[in-house]
Amino acid sequence: MKTLYLECAMGAAGDMLMAALYELLEDPAAFLEEMNALGLPGVRVSAAGAVKCGIAGTRITVDIDGREERSHDLAVDDHQHRHRHQDGQDGHEPAHGHRHEHAQPHVPAVGIGEIEGLLARLPVSSSAREHAIAVYRRIAGAEAAVHGRPVEHIHFHELGQMDAVADIVGFSLLLERLAPERVVASPVHVGSGHVRTAHGLLPVPAPATARLLQGIPCYAGHIQGELCTPTGAALLRHFVSAFCPMPPLRVEKIGYGMGAKDFAAANCLRAFWGESADETPAPGSHDAVAELCCNLDDMSGEAIGHAAQTLLKEGALDVFTTPVQMKKGRPGVLLTCLCAPAEAGRFAALMLKHTTSFGVRESLCSRHILARQVAERQTRLGPVRVKSGEGYGVVRRKPEYEDVAAAAERNGLSFVEANDILKED
Repeated sequence: MKTLYLECAMGAAGDMLMAALYELLEDPAAFLEEMNALGLPGVRVSAAGAVKCGIAGTRITVDIDGREERSHDLAVDDHQHRHRHQDGQDGHEPAHGHRHEHAQPHVPAVGIGEIEGLLARLPVSSSAREHAIAVYRRIAGAEAAVHGRPVEHIHFHELGQMDAVADIVGFSLLLERLAPERVVASPVHVGSGHVRTAHGLLPVPAPATARLLQGIPCYAGHIQGELCTPTGAALLRHFVSAFCPMPPLRVEKIGYGMGAKDFAAANCLRAFWGESADETPAPGSHDAVAELCCNLDDMSGEAIGHAAQTLLKEGALDVFTTPVQMKKGRPGVLLTCLCAPAEAGRFAALMLKHTTSFGVRESLCSRHILARQVAERQTRLGPVRVKSGEGYGVVRRKPEYEDVAAAAERNGLSFVEANDILKED
């Protein structure tokens, strides 16, 4: 299975994502020709070699009418580290319309309808067009939620949005050319500190970026500055199927997409391209899981049981309770839900809805797992599904509980008697 793995150790920005995939192409010049033939107003896309901490890669630049729109991280010296902010650390105009305080004061604004109209007219495949529109809608939806306004009332600064459109369309076209069967990414480094915008100082990650990253594992790290941007976050949310450590992969190519700023760490996003066996983790593998917890001391056992069953029905990997001693000596229950990292936001919302808790804690855990499969077997008690696991020198097989219970009922046996017979078979 052709797999693309995106390492976001220095965040994710639209032009960095484009540049990383650009390096994986057999004919990168043809991609630039296609981008510059799209007719995006005033847009010129170019690529050049760049070096960060001694590592060579590619920097993609989007010029609008011959210039780059620039802005500042508060945490970076304003005179030495100016950068295009739309993909904050790589330096585009912000997708949410924030401009540097010295930018042109009368920049035309456009609405979501105008942007979608522009995307609908682009000479690209219907698939690339639909993906691009969907990604842009994610950004617009996040901005609308942050500002508390209907999405139709949100307007964006025109020059910055051409940057965003170029990044989104370019990444969609690159994925179409590469045609991976699976896109996976690491947890996302968002940076820290504040960014200076026309609205004032905003925390990192910017509010729209934070909203787009809900449910995606991310962390602040020690880098001062904006590393993940709204466009980068929206592209990851739309195209990535799982966020976890790199799966077993026979790597064929590695692409380095460089950002504009310089840090003590190499400011690049890496794209690993290769072959993986299938979507089932290899024996002796590991992946990531989100652990959601809340303490409860004012719910009945029936209500807690209903909440746990609801989470399981919604697809949680596991749900369990633990007796705990809470403040003031009160006995309580710790409700824990395990789920895929990308689903953490949804399951946290379910826990808040179905319990009396005022907050849910989230932790990202790395787990070692056996490669698992389920197969039906014919036994003396009838057909039974058997779950098997293998890895780390361990081989384990176990009949499914529901099938054991059904076999016991059919044959007039106790659960223990039926289980013993099935183990022998």
